Amino acid sequence: MANTNNISGEFNTEISDVVSVHRKKAGKEGKIPSIIFDSSNKKYTLEKVQNSAPQQQEPSEFSLSKPSSKSRPRFLRRSGQQKCGSCPDRLSNIKKSVQALDSDSTEVESSTDEEERWKDVARAAEIPADYYNIQKLVKFIKAGNQTATIVSLCCLRDYDLTTQINQFAIQDIGGLEVMVNILECNDAKCRLGALSVLADISLNIDIRKTIVDLDGIPLIIDILNSSMKDLKTVAAETLANVAKVRLARKYVRVCGGIPKLVDLLDIKLQILKTPREELTAEEIENLNQARAGARALWSLSDSRHNKELMRKSGIVPLMARLLKSCHIDVVIPIMGTIQKCASEPKFQLAITTEGMIADIVNHLNSTNLDLKKEGSSAIYKCAFDKTTRDLVREAGGLEPLVAIVKDRNVRDNKPLLIGATGAIWMCAASPDNVRKFDNLRTVNHLVTLLNDESDDVLTNVVGAIAECVRFQNNREVLRNANGLPALVCLLNSSHAPLLENLAKALKECAQDIPSMRILEELDAVRLIWSLLKNTNSRVQAFAAYAICPCVQNANDSGELVRSLVGAMELVVGLLKSKDVLVLSAVCAAIATIAKDNTNVAILTDLKVIYKLANLVNTTDDLLRANLAAAIASCATFGNNTQELGRLRTVTPIVTYMTSEDPEVHRTTAMALEKLSMDPQNCITMHQSGVVPFLLECVGSTNKELQLAAAGCLRNIRELALRAEEYLLKIDDD
Repeated sequence: MANTNNISGEFNTEISDVVSVHRKKAGKEGKIPSIIFDSSNKKYTLEKVQNSAPQQQEPSEFSLSKPSSKSRPRFLRRSGQQKCGSCPDRLSNIKKSVQALDSDSTEVESSTDEEERWKDVARAAEIPADYYNIQKLVKFIKAGNQTATIVSLCCLRDYDLTTQINQFAIQDIGGLEVMVNILECNDAKCRLGALSVLADISLNIDIRKTIVDLDGIPLIIDILNSSMKDLKTVAAETLANVAKVRLARKYVRVCGGIPKLVDLLDIKLQILKTPREELTAEEIENLNQARAGARALWSLSDSRHNKELMRKSGIVPLMARLLKSCHIDVVIPIMGTIQKCASEPKFQLAITTEGMIADIVNHLNSTNLDLKKEGSSAIYKCAFDKTTRDLVREAGGLEPLVAIVKDRNVRDNKPLLIGATGAIWMCAASPDNVRKFDNLRTVNHLVTLLNDESDDVLTNVVGAIAECVRFQNNREVLRNANGLPALVCLLNSSHAPLLENLAKALKECAQDIPSMRILEELDAVRLIWSLLKNTNSRVQAFAAYAICPCVQNANDSGELVRSLVGAMELVVGLLKSKDVLVLSAVCAAIATIAKDNTNVAILTDLKVIYKLANLVNTTDDLLRANLAAAIASCATFGNNTQELGRLRTVTPIVTYMTSEDPEVHRTTAMALEKLSMDPQNCITMHQSGVVPFLLECVGSTNKELQLAAAGCLRNIRELALRAEEYLLKIDDD
């Protein structure tokens, strides 16, 4: 074997000493195996390259040999303004523009302490021989000419570069800088070899960050302009790994890489529907290119700005086309991209209008768990809209979702379980879907998941149960399946979304009298009341709403509330909240609690009237409805009616009658009826013009509203008659 003395006087090691796998192949003729790249299968065709090929004193344009004083190769660091890929300030203008466009672009470019400790442990282990062989190959890439570079890159690909120790071997000797430098050359084989190496070693998170630091992203994006499909495919595969770094995603967007990646998805539908073994070599290249582009966009879709740019680049119809593919390796990344983009309202509408729901549902029947996971997650994010929920049902998507929940073999696959239970939760918002779920015995299957250890799974399961138990038959099913004790046990959790859904579920269950008896035995009311102390405003709000049916349907509601130490103080204290939803829920709870005379006396002592009076100027209809109900419940005790009039609450309450919400009309009429028991309040109401509104309410179909409006009119009329009689008496005198 020929040595490298003719290339560089400092490297006397033979290539045969570096690559043991090629020693015997070289034979006695001293020929070096040269490789033609095939990125699809990574098997190479060997050609004989004479040892005399690299024996040239003047390096060629593509030479990677050590530079002499007369000539400098284009890949190594140059002085002056021409900087190579390993220079830290190369393309610094792009870095500055990235940070200027995105104020939150501070990416942690170095490894964390935990990662450093992990690397130290890995290096402390016994270092295999491959570690040193790989480093020798990198040295030959640094010092060799074009032929030696290609040979060394091919030999480097023979090693398993997905293992951490082999990745360290390249990184420790400075191989990343060399690979990034090679991307600047004009030789396609060198670029393809370097990209293939980067695609494998970029599975390491530390190497991804290093590639970003070396300004490799602009070079990789520039390769996407190449006419060579295999080169673009490997470039997209590399971006798919590197773009998992947040700063890399911003680089790709700023450098214009997203439209180029979207273009890779443009492939004929015939190729997508034809099995791989029946495709021609060119069609397979197109398919691999689309798969690589989909993987890269999947990683890039973690950024909200990238998702918007992808939509503007026309990705939606291309995604709809790729979903019809029979190739699982293409469908999985595009499904992953869809489920990430589905969090944006514009994408949700586009997914529905492009008819993707039927294809997503179709893939739920696949045996591939990753495809099921992405499909169910996509439905989970899209099913906020009623139209989408109906499309899922019509396409037969409810059955496979329930089948996933029933399958005990997937219980350890938490992402799949989260997606399926979340999709069921969202779909259960439609009554038609709930009826379908009832036929599939969904509530029974969900109860079996209430002992799961994942908070996200539990949140979705309880949310789905909360939607189902809005109907009486499902409350009975839940009670018979022994689901109530499991729900009450979960009240000790600290996960806010789970507690919110638990409050919703128990609120519905408390409206069923037999279920309420079980909740009383389990001391559930005390646990629900304790949720009012939670720092999350939504947990506080839905806990307050859950208290209403619990108090209303308890055996002795008044005594139940008084038995909880500090319960009413806690409720009144929440009237200081700035959250409208919390205020509305607390007013609803007060309206229910104050139906007991002893309780309303305690609330009056806690100055609840003054706190309610401070809220009367609100314009929120939900708060108006519950506030009026609370005032109606508290006004009849003692001199609260006169006090509310003195606090000037009558006129603002009269303005509630201008609302278009019938519920606001009902509770407002009830409050006005109670307030009209005070003559001064009647005068104020009359002066505020309440009579026309009350006359209109008398003709309502709601009997409760009719009675309240009529009662208020009666009180106003009685006052007017007494005043008229008094005036007549004065005239007679």
